[in-house]
Amino acid sequence: MRLAAIDIGSNAARLLITDVISGPPAAPEFIKTVLVRVPLRLGFDVFDKGMISEGKVEKIVKTIKSYKLLLDVYEVKHLKACATSAMRDASNAQEIIKKVKAETGITIEIISGDQEASLIYENHIADNMSRDESYLYIDVGGGSTELTFFSDGKLVFKKSFNIGTIRMLKNQVDEAAWDEMKEFIRTKTKGYHHVTAIGSGGNINKIFSISKRKEGKPLSLDLLRDYYKEFSNLSVSQRITLHKLREDRADVIVPALLIYINVMRWADAQEIFVPKIGLADGLIHTLYEEVKLKEVEV
Repeated sequence: MRLAAIDIGSNAARLLITDVISGPPAAPEFIKTVLVRVPLRLGFDVFDKGMISEGKVEKIVKTIKSYKLLLDVYEVKHLKACATSAMRDASNAQEIIKKVKAETGITIEIISGDQEASLIYENHIADNMSRDESYLYIDVGGGSTELTFFSDGKLVFKKSFNIGTIRMLKNQVDEAAWDEMKEFIRTKTKGYHHVTAIGSGGNINKIFSISKRKEGKPLSLDLLRDYYKEFSNLSVSQRITLHKLREDRADVIVPALLIYINVMRWADAQEIFVPKIGLADGLIHTLYEEVKLKEVEV
């Protein structure tokens, strides 16, 4: 079965095409076939002016048209397309959705922060880890940060905060927002044993890649602090040159590190695993369950 997901975030739009190999008694295997990322950077419009500019709207349409061509070439029959924080806040979001639908036939759903957190959790990465631990999923995007926490295999909370990398670059995150997040995390994780973080998002994946850690090995909180200090002391152009970063990654990686560090500190988590998951992966898992259910009903 071949499935696809489109994730339109505040910093970039991604297309993920995945082949799912299923058959009892083994659990289905999800094999990523195609991953395409276009840095639309919608948050720079929305978090400043409250809407998406005409130029960016045209880029969205062109991007989805190009994704549609790839979907056709790969003969994908099942697709889920979602948009997150920037489109949630954009006053002209519904006009854009109508335009994309009219020109590509693809329906984009704007999902809430809580839905976003749930979709990240759909990857169930912690299912393969110790049942005696407490795990905090941290997904940092351009417009928001999604947290999902569970202990002993039971979901404790899921919460979205309007603290994201582009919002921070645009000075749209005040002390009150940080205080709210800190109080929530400390209160909700208090009393739970040994919290381990699980990170998703392009920035933590890039840090993991730079660290040259082996797959499956965690990053320490102290290491994230070291990278934060190093990157903070470099200009964007120096980050690009020294660490081979794209420009649209080089500017957001510092605020991203600060978010991960703060969340881990407040949850008393000393390590973070980076299993290369994201919203698009969660969309694929959800879509797989929906397709399976329809097949049973038929």
